[in-house]
Amino acid sequence: MGDHTRRAVLAGALAAGVGGLTLSGARELLGQFAPLSGTAWDAADRSISDRVASSHGEATVRYDEDGVPSIDADAEPAAYFAVGYVQAFDRLAQLDLQRRVMRGRVSELAGEGTLEDDEFHVAMDFAGAAEATWEHVAETPAGPLVEAYADGVNAAIEREGLPLEFELLGYEPEPWTPVDSMLMEKQISWNLTGNFGELRRALVADRLGEDVLAELFPERLDHDVPILRESLEAGTLEDDADVGSVAGADAVGTALTDWLSRFESPPGVGSNSWVVSGEHTESGLPIVAYDPHLTLMAPPLWYEQHVETPETSVRGATFPGVPFVIAGANDRGAWSFTNVGADVLDCYTYEIDDGGERYRYDGEWREFDREEREIAVAGGDDRPLEVRKTVHGPVLEREGRTVGVAWTGHTATRTTEAIYEYERSDGLEDLLEATRKFDLPTQNLVYADADGRTLYYATGKLPIREVDGEVVSGNRIFDGSAGEGEWEGFEPFGESSWEGFVPFEAKPHAIDPDVLATANQRVVDDPDHYIGVAYATPYRGARIYDRLDERIASGEPTDLEFHRELQNDTRDGRAERLVPELLEALEGRVEDEAESDGGSDPLLEDARETLADWEYGMDADSRGALLFARWMDRFRELVVEPAFEEAGLDESYYPDDWVIATLPADSPRFAERSRTETMVAALEDALAEIDEAGWKTYGDWNSTRAIDHPFGAEAPFLNYPELPADGSRATVKNYRVESAVGSSWRMVVEPGGEATAVLPGGNSGDYFSDHYADQLEGWLANDQTPMDRTLEGEPDVVFEEGTP
Repeated sequence: MGDHTRRAVLAGALAAGVGGLTLSGARELLGQFAPLSGTAWDAADRSISDRVASSHGEATVRYDEDGVPSIDADAEPAAYFAVGYVQAFDRLAQLDLQRRVMRGRVSELAGEGTLEDDEFHVAMDFAGAAEATWEHVAETPAGPLVEAYADGVNAAIEREGLPLEFELLGYEPEPWTPVDSMLMEKQISWNLTGNFGELRRALVADRLGEDVLAELFPERLDHDVPILRESLEAGTLEDDADVGSVAGADAVGTALTDWLSRFESPPGVGSNSWVVSGEHTESGLPIVAYDPHLTLMAPPLWYEQHVETPETSVRGATFPGVPFVIAGANDRGAWSFTNVGADVLDCYTYEIDDGGERYRYDGEWREFDREEREIAVAGGDDRPLEVRKTVHGPVLEREGRTVGVAWTGHTATRTTEAIYEYERSDGLEDLLEATRKFDLPTQNLVYADADGRTLYYATGKLPIREVDGEVVSGNRIFDGSAGEGEWEGFEPFGESSWEGFVPFEAKPHAIDPDVLATANQRVVDDPDHYIGVAYATPYRGARIYDRLDERIASGEPTDLEFHRELQNDTRDGRAERLVPELLEALEGRVEDEAESDGGSDPLLEDARETLADWEYGMDADSRGALLFARWMDRFRELVVEPAFEEAGLDESYYPDDWVIATLPADSPRFAERSRTETMVAALEDALAEIDEAGWKTYGDWNSTRAIDHPFGAEAPFLNYPELPADGSRATVKNYRVESAVGSSWRMVVEPGGEATAVLPGGNSGDYFSDHYADQLEGWLANDQTPMDRTLEGEPDVVFEEGTP
């Protein structure tokens, strides 16, 4: 392609991407980026080299029709050098941005607007935890492969042209290191387990009272669909965790809590996974279905790859920056993970001296561990930041309020080693042995193998806290000066011995379950040990179990297509419960209006008829789904907004949908206006919103507009096209336009047999690649393609022995 053609392609993309602006207008919008130099135009011509020198040995790469690389090598280091190379070629901008976020170096490019984000990440010292982890991993069999992966990334940086994002921003990436890969493990884990819920609970109790806290934020949701049902073994734990009461709001305050809440797990992060034994499948092999609900963006969070070596044949999804397949299948088994919702982060307050130099601990004054850092700021002065730590971990501050943080990810962890062993596992026993090393994050592992074995295990370290010799929950703020709630054997930024944690054999698990489903709901009905309270509402879990139980009761076996269809299920359990009640409320309103001779409201009457005919499917072409979705959000606001607004607490503090749906009519929330009146008022508000926006069906509001590129606000052409989407935050087919969360990868696997998958976008992060967004429409329809592990055709890339 000539230079003139390249310019025309990019110019057209720019103009189209910013809503029909002229090229000059688009360039003006991109003014904060570097000028579109010749090298920027060259980004349109990127193609991977067909021959590459590798200091780790020979390997080949073949790309399939979805842009998924198959790497084949006779030695593992050669294979993972090639993995690093192709990941860097396809996702280098993503690799670098993730690293910058976790190291607190985004302001170096973006300026003061991201300074608070960088301050948090520097203060938490994720990089220090990654360094401690690498010191351990480097001595394991996985260590040399992580080093080979880093060499591959750096070879691609040196040899291949840079993606458009680097040219637009006018900088070049620094070399990749093994510590950066460990940092990606920390990022994944933080996004799944980073939770300051105890701080918000303390503020709610302080501002609104303990009674409101108990009503709107119960320690457990009242439902009967846990992951481990009565017929399954959940492990043997001691029932000795005292829940206690919340305290510490005065010590924390709103400014600190609001700041920290910005960096928690994204709202609604969750996942689905389930397994059925071969007794209930057409082939006689078990089937695993999986779709993790994480932040949706362009390009996707996940990267699909296939690696063939004498030791393993594995295909599946990983996060760019991580060498090994995190969720996928080898020739013997398939594994997947969903979030447990376990409490693995504790907050501590301290007695601090007047000068702020020392904190009291164990009866004496101690100096804070201090380190001076500087945060580079584009277009401004560098900002100094003093990083302080206590015996528990980092210290975080805002407006004179201070809290110490202990998080299981702040020590050396072995999960990289575990995932490497998953790839090489030869059956359930191998998998179990590797799972002992899976210490971060806490996940619901669902597994099946070609021998017909199935498995559920809660992975990760579960802390045991004590106060005055009594085991307590972690859902509180601890007195750090008194040593409350400490985790025995935990050493932040070092290597922990982990004595103060639930033993592996005692964690919730099920060996060879017949049918098991996880959707982030409560793990077990009556836990024998405190796990956490950050469970999802039970709607997805209940629907999956209902569908599986119904099919099995019918005697008809399942196949891959049945499980893909179940992943596509859009029935909303909230609507099943609430719409009949709303219809009754509307009937009452009609009767009242008839008695007053005022005549019924035609808009309400039309809405009532639409909802009466609707079958609770959150489908893009449904009018009923649109009415319900906008009504549900408005109902939630009307129920809790008055009290929360008066208390200075915004919507991030609101309770979940299950709590709102199950509030009784005599709740104090309905003291000023009855539950029935609130329902009708919410529908009136929703109808006004819908009319003003001009929406006709659910897909007009629930669209892929939320899935954007990190630079999409400044360069909208990098975003995916806006298309209508099915699903809600309560459906199995999960999509949440309000938070840009949804099914970030879908797969259905028959271990040792067929397997299919799809990504929400494409496997390439290169805007000009054919695989930048080629799976988006297939993802919307859940039209999965084969996860083929065969090697056919001529290689696209040949790695030859030599110095890169």
